[in-house]
Amino acid sequence: MTIVGALIGSSGAILSYIMCKAMNRSLPNVILGGFGQTGPTSTRAITGTHTEWNVDQSVEAIKEAKNIIITPGYGLCVAKAQYPLAEMIQVLQKQGKNVRFGIHPVAGRMPGQLNVLLAEAGVPYDIVLEMDEINDDFPETDLTLVIGANDTVNSAAEDDPESIIAGMPVLRVWKSRQVIVMKRSLGVGYAAVDNPIFFNPNTAMLLGDAKKTCDALLNKIKESYDQ
Repeated sequence: MTIVGALIGSSGAILSYIMCKAMNRSLPNVILGGFGQTGPTSTRAITGTHTEWNVDQSVEAIKEAKNIIITPGYGLCVAKAQYPLAEMIQVLQKQGKNVRFGIHPVAGRMPGQLNVLLAEAGVPYDIVLEMDEINDDFPETDLTLVIGANDTVNSAAEDDPESIIAGMPVLRVWKSRQVIVMKRSLGVGYAAVDNPIFFNPNTAMLLGDAKKTCDALLNKIKESYDQ
């Protein structure tokens, strides 16, 4: 029992260290201060209006893009959207498109969860890259699909020093030529911080359940290529 308890404790400590390092926070800061605070988190106002696309508009953007990066988050896990997404990737790769994944260390419920889910769905390991491996590639990317992610792609972490997530390493998806954000609503994530990228001119919101949306995208893409 002592050995088992020690193994469980050490595993928890390792996971805690990984998550704290990925968020650029100390363990006491996460436990005592942490994210998810209520009330104002920054004095910087977000201006502009968001753009909403439908499935047809999103499919056209996907078909036009040659280099695509997909950045999944916890929303993909909850919706179990990895299976239609994996099939969609196969279709796009057959069309000669360069499709890769960018995984944030704390995306999902725990480190490594998204890697496991994508592997279960049959996504090749060599196209699933960590944040540090892919972050410099966004400026040369035609299209980034953000699926169920929020805080891990929030530009306020780099641009707003007064934000509670300031200093947290994030995937710089906003540097892509076009971004499509797939999530249920414009609501905030775990950190309870508004995301400025939702209002960028190069961002389109595709709102709805991630699995239903991925199913719809897959069917439309297959239909368009079969014609």
